[in-house]
Amino acid sequence: MPNFFRKSVLLLLILFSISLSAQEKKELDITSDISQIDEVKYPGALVMYKNTKQVYIQHEGIEMWCDLAFHYKDENFVRAIGNVRMKQGDTISMRSNYAEYNGDTQFAWASGGVNLRTPTATLDTDTLYFNRIKQQAYYRTGGTLRDTASVIESKIGRYFLDQDKYSFIQNVVVTNPEYVINSDQLDFYSETGAAYLYGPSTITSETSTVYCERGYYDTRNDNGYFVKNSRIDYDNRTVYGDSLYFDRPTSFASATNNIRVIDTANNSVIKGHYAEVFKEKDSVFITKRAVAITVQDQDSIYVHGDRLVVTGIPEKRIVRGYYNVRLFKSDMSGKCDSIHINQANGLTQMIGKPVLWSDLSQMTGDSIHLKSNTKTEQLDSLHVFENAFLVQQDTIPLFDQEKSGFNQVKGDVLYGTFQDNALHQIDIIKNAESINYMRADDGVLQGIDKSKSASITAILEDNALVEITKFKQVDGEVYPLSKFPKESREFEGLNWRGEERLLTKEDIFKGEAPFTLTKIEGIPLPEIDEDFFDNTIPEEELDIPEASKLNPSDLKNREEDAPTIGVPINEKATIKKDSLAPKPSKPAGKQPLKQLPTLKVQDSTDNES
Repeated sequence: MPNFFRKSVLLLLILFSISLSAQEKKELDITSDISQIDEVKYPGALVMYKNTKQVYIQHEGIEMWCDLAFHYKDENFVRAIGNVRMKQGDTISMRSNYAEYNGDTQFAWASGGVNLRTPTATLDTDTLYFNRIKQQAYYRTGGTLRDTASVIESKIGRYFLDQDKYSFIQNVVVTNPEYVINSDQLDFYSETGAAYLYGPSTITSETSTVYCERGYYDTRNDNGYFVKNSRIDYDNRTVYGDSLYFDRPTSFASATNNIRVIDTANNSVIKGHYAEVFKEKDSVFITKRAVAITVQDQDSIYVHGDRLVVTGIPEKRIVRGYYNVRLFKSDMSGKCDSIHINQANGLTQMIGKPVLWSDLSQMTGDSIHLKSNTKTEQLDSLHVFENAFLVQQDTIPLFDQEKSGFNQVKGDVLYGTFQDNALHQIDIIKNAESINYMRADDGVLQGIDKSKSASITAILEDNALVEITKFKQVDGEVYPLSKFPKESREFEGLNWRGEERLLTKEDIFKGEAPFTLTKIEGIPLPEIDEDFFDNTIPEEELDIPEASKLNPSDLKNREEDAPTIGVPINEKATIKKDSLAPKPSKPAGKQPLKQLPTLKVQDSTDNES
């Protein structure tokens, strides 16, 4: 016989032998101090008792102890009663009042004070099913898991030994000394303390409440990452964002994309696409198209800058804006390098090349202060420091040039007062100069008044100059247009920037490059494992020994116990019919989550489907 042929035959014999061995079902090995047979009371059973030592049962790597056992040898089945203990290697141990074990199927069922222990946690429940082939345990009558940091309660739970993972469904509550988590569905990895939240979920503490519909929380280090309709509620602030990060020990939160920070204490909101919130410092930093919106006298004021910083307690809130600051109000707009807003005293400081527009009027100076009445929330006054310059474009073009002229008032310092939130009176103090195009009621130009004086008071109606009063005039004359040289029609330093005026709230972004949202690291839907019980097996074919207390209905999956959210890995895994995630057309590979997932998604508010 050729050597190759002999080796092939030998290999086939070995494989056949292994196959036969795998099909052989080992019998239960049971020892006890006392045993007896009572066919009248317990037909087919060997009754085994504890005297000094508990009844000891061994099978395929599992050990059991109990005070009383009924061994049905023909069915390779045992019922254990009283102080039942079960141990599988160094991985799990279980205690209960009652247990059953089937040596053929390696299926265990325990009831009455069930306590399951693993190296990282303990589980208490009333009834527990344990499939040693799948290495999974399951309960559906309520259970409580305790690990080093938290206590987790749920109606339904499933433990995957190979992943050290628990899947909790319905009325899930995680209780920690610092917070409480409520969720519809939660996956928990006992070794790392990682919790994945699915469906409407809240994390509540004395100082904050986090809400999300998909999230990750590290129960060991007390921080988390949340997407899908996520928000954080503080005492007087609510933070919204496509994704949120929250660290409880430092009271720090950050948010990315479509952010809103609502300040309920000051009736304001900040928007942007990246934000950091420091609760202990009562501060918010926001950038990427950052906008602060404050309501004053039923009108909103929009302030935009490269970055905005809000600090201080509600009674002393400060808003700072840096670089390329723009502000818009229905009747006023402006620009400056930076801005400082004190909401406590109503003072707004525009710093660095400030400019204010009101209709066709423009105001500039080294810095501009606006003062609001904190009680009425109306603008009260303004103050322009150094090089104050008020310009108003004349309404009718001059016949000897294409553009209109400019009414101008300038001086060292300017003070203004408001009536009904509109600029009414302006006082120019020291070195005041003015150029005023004087027109009749029908618009005909009567002359051009140019003068110098110690101070000037100007009255405005409907944002137009209607009256100018000069005090201690030292020079002045009214010229006809033909006698007024073009080079004298503008004061030195005039810089009309009317084309930069903000006409709508959207103009605060005018001239900026198009903005692209950051791609968010998403949290994928959970992969739903095969059902714990196999519903395809007819009831009459279920391997249930006659002496078992179990009924066929006990070994069936119930639709109301199925998870609501997730992606089944194959046709043997189901979710509720009203679930937001239908079964895939093709089986998906099983990839258990061990850490924060890194699946990239375009945006985190996608539908479950």
